[in-house]
Amino acid sequence: MKRQSLAMLFSAAIGCAALASTPAVAQQNFVTIGTGGQTGVYYVVGQSVCRLINRNTDEHGIRCNAPSSGGSVANVNAIRGGEMNMGVVQSDIQYKAYEGVENFEDAGKFDGMRAMFALHGEPLTVVARRDANITDVKDLKGKRVNIGNPGSGQRDTMDVVLDALGWTHEDFSLVSALDAAEQAAALGDNNIDAMVYVAGHPNGSIQEATTTVDAVLVSVDGEEIDKLIAERPYYAKATIPGGIYRGNDNDVNTFGVRATLVTSTDTDDETVYQTVKAVFENFDRFKRLHPAFATLKEEEMIKEGLSIPLHDGAVRYYKERGWM
Repeated sequence: MKRQSLAMLFSAAIGCAALASTPAVAQQNFVTIGTGGQTGVYYVVGQSVCRLINRNTDEHGIRCNAPSSGGSVANVNAIRGGEMNMGVVQSDIQYKAYEGVENFEDAGKFDGMRAMFALHGEPLTVVARRDANITDVKDLKGKRVNIGNPGSGQRDTMDVVLDALGWTHEDFSLVSALDAAEQAAALGDNNIDAMVYVAGHPNGSIQEATTTVDAVLVSVDGEEIDKLIAERPYYAKATIPGGIYRGNDNDVNTFGVRATLVTSTDTDDETVYQTVKAVFENFDRFKRLHPAFATLKEEEMIKEGLSIPLHDGAVRYYKERGWM
């Protein structure tokens, strides 16, 4: 009997030791990153960041997913509501949400939002059917235009452009609010004359549009746009290089923002630290995941386009690397 008791105690001791040596990753931390339409670069950003995080889940215990979403404004609202941990957001939307202005006036300041890093530049891109005879943004008056779905960055930016031009939706013969994944088909089916997108290049939706129909990229410049850029520091002039899309060999002048990855103070420091570490310690791999990432520079990503404070977890990593 005594021998049996000792055996049982020995067995229990071994079991406890085994449990003690089990890695903490048994309790995984699930992270959700808001992106955009599946044909856009935002979706690739989220999928790419998650891929890098998930490579080392056994070490840090974080498991990441990045579903398609409504875009910048929707991502901010989802982070604020606790439905998502992080999101890809235009730099102008980042500023407006943090300050509680324009689209975010009713919700008030989101002063708990925090930046992680900036990404690629994103010009406002207007694509029109060639037979609609649109070469400049002012030629959109009286046309059938998709201005983007509510909650998207393109909708927000287009509303700003309309305000700068002194226009309303009634200045178009038709206004549609299709999301990014639907608008290229609508252009090809002749349901709209023009579509707008705030996106890095090359972009799948714009490639689809210019491949399925004879389409042109439209310039967005002029006195009103210059004034708009001067008044808002998160905007800058941009050029979409010629030769990226079929039938568009010449450079097109426009303006734009930067994509940024944001979170909130509700996301713990370690999760943010491991996320930025996953990207920057696999930086060459990350840059190969989409052509829009090819020109990214680490030193620019931690300051340009960031109009809100950095998250403490990001700061911790950047200080370790000697970047701050």
